[in-house]
Amino acid sequence: MKTLTVDLGSRSYPIHIGAGLLTDQHLFKNIIGNRRPVLITDENIAARYLRPVADSWKIPESDHLILPPGEANKTLATLESIFDFLMKRRCDRKTVLIALGGGVIGDMVGFAAACFQRGIEFIQVPTTLLAQVDSSVGGKTAVNHPRGKNMIGAFHQPRAVIIDTDTLATLPAREVTAGLAEVIKYGLIRDADFFSWLEQNIDALQQLQPTTLIEAIAGSCASKSAVVSADETEQGIRAILNLGHSFGHAVETATGYQTWLHGEAVGLGMRMAADLSVLIGSLSADDAQRINRLIDRTGLPNQLPANSDPQRLLELIYADKKTESGTLTFITMNGIGNATINKGITDQQVLQTLEQFR
Repeated sequence: MKTLTVDLGSRSYPIHIGAGLLTDQHLFKNIIGNRRPVLITDENIAARYLRPVADSWKIPESDHLILPPGEANKTLATLESIFDFLMKRRCDRKTVLIALGGGVIGDMVGFAAACFQRGIEFIQVPTTLLAQVDSSVGGKTAVNHPRGKNMIGAFHQPRAVIIDTDTLATLPAREVTAGLAEVIKYGLIRDADFFSWLEQNIDALQQLQPTTLIEAIAGSCASKSAVVSADETEQGIRAILNLGHSFGHAVETATGYQTWLHGEAVGLGMRMAADLSVLIGSLSADDAQRINRLIDRTGLPNQLPANSDPQRLLELIYADKKTESGTLTFITMNGIGNATINKGITDQQVLQTLEQFR
């Protein structure tokens, strides 16, 4: 098992990465202490992992909540159902919520924990590659709104993150590919050596080769932890973690959160960010080609969904929380491994980029 630390002073927490951790009773007892665990997951994850986790961690069936799966259910209505359950079960501030699942479950359970009784603890137990390398770390929690992704939420750090790499063995290939988008992102934003390592090892990652997988997850989590420790609430440098996300979130919102996985949208968004960076002269065409070649090898999308309207996507980008005072903010690249926050992008440059991917 590898253990990393997100350094936030008195609110620091560990990220444990390894095989077989879902049923590690000793690890769980050390983290939870004398708190009352309530396990929240979705129907897909429950069918595979609820029973072994609940049995190992001795969580009674009355403290299991199973939600409908998918991004389309990441809503205020689902959040209210979590609150209803916690109230009916007479949960209190000694309760700790266990978020067992992908990024949707992690975001919703984290947000519920941030709000219930003005804040209780929760533990992230991510079961998808995307959640393991990105959304489970850093304390961003939220639900979607029909007009924008993750527009209603809070910063609320977990008590711990438990990453069991065995869960990836049963992950659909499409979900693995979506997770690789976020892994590639870390190479693009701050670690050119990691990007080069990915060029050499992307095939092994797609095949879920164990040691390569753990190295990629640990490297991704270490990068994110460093950025979060420096800027917890995204007042500055943390924004670089949003590379490709302004474009990607617009695509997700335009398609009702039902057509593409988040990582697929981010994968295309990173291609667009590279194209935009070339357009403004901060990234060489050769580097953009390297980026596209690596993304191509994963099978991530290279075009917008059919019938996409660039003008509509631009409107959705303006509605995104990354826009400040009506000014577009994009993450662009000054080379591979060197992302920057750019507030000087024009509507025309965005539209020109979008048109390239129709």
